[in-house]
Amino acid sequence: MRIFLAPMDGLLDFVLRDILTRVGGVDLCVSEFVRVSGLLLPNRTFQRIAPELLSGGLTLSAVPVRVQLLGSDPHFLALNAHRLAKLEPAGIDLNFGCPAPTVNRHQGGAILLREPERIYTIVQAVREAIPRHIPLSAKMRLGYEDKHLAIACALAMESGGAQELFVHARTKVEGYRPPAHWEWVGYIQAEVGIPVIANGEIWTVDDYRRCVEISGVKDVMLGRGMIANPALARMIKLGGEAALNWADLQVLLQDFWKLVVQRTQPKTQCGRMKQWLNYLRIAYPEAEDAFLALRRVTSPEELEFRLFGQKLSFRQGLPDKSAG
Repeated sequence: MRIFLAPMDGLLDFVLRDILTRVGGVDLCVSEFVRVSGLLLPNRTFQRIAPELLSGGLTLSAVPVRVQLLGSDPHFLALNAHRLAKLEPAGIDLNFGCPAPTVNRHQGGAILLREPERIYTIVQAVREAIPRHIPLSAKMRLGYEDKHLAIACALAMESGGAQELFVHARTKVEGYRPPAHWEWVGYIQAEVGIPVIANGEIWTVDDYRRCVEISGVKDVMLGRGMIANPALARMIKLGGEAALNWADLQVLLQDFWKLVVQRTQPKTQCGRMKQWLNYLRIAYPEAEDAFLALRRVTSPEELEFRLFGQKLSFRQGLPDKSAG
């Protein structure tokens, strides 16, 4: 059984990847997407999204990071995948699941699930452009409006050369609304000869067990559930005794804040902390109190004092390295 950390654009970036993989239980991460259009991107673009490329493709906790590409042009996806492969990522992932309207209007993400033949062309072009030792995976939803092409799309990805499939068990139209249709992950696994990884609505250990029972698939990708409960992967593997209490989480919050203030501009720092606390309050009542106390705070110094009871001793306000 393997546990993957999901990409979440604007939330689960390299800073939060670093913190969450420190807790344990995660076998591999997938970065948020690098958007590919009609350009050959410079190395620094890949390294901005996945700074782990500068350290052997690993987080500081030595968890491998696969870099995700999003686009619709087979030629330019192949060119950029070839360049990315030279940076030796732990693998390359192709995004066929993003539901964002802006992405879909530009023929990227989940909109491609209407065209299995086009998916095949994209995956084949990328597979042929990268060395065999670089794993190639693809992330999909069950469809755009409905699920009638789900199997065809999965088969197209496999035929094109994808070696693993991450299946978010909802359509684009269903968005993030419960339930996730885990039975469809099983339907797809029954039709393809490559590993399928289940994604969607796994918030607790019991959710994981139900997902396995319904889908028949043991490997999972965790996203929002892992952000709300940073120990979720570890708990799935080791049991409830591997949970983190609020005191443990305070240490992680301080480490997260340190990275945020070192990597981003002061005007964005409070927002990042409040964004994570907003998820944490799903699993931690103490996070609810902290979120409410900080909701109107815009000063990094005030946030530090209110959340940690002191001003922490590290430099703030460096140039923003997580923006374009």
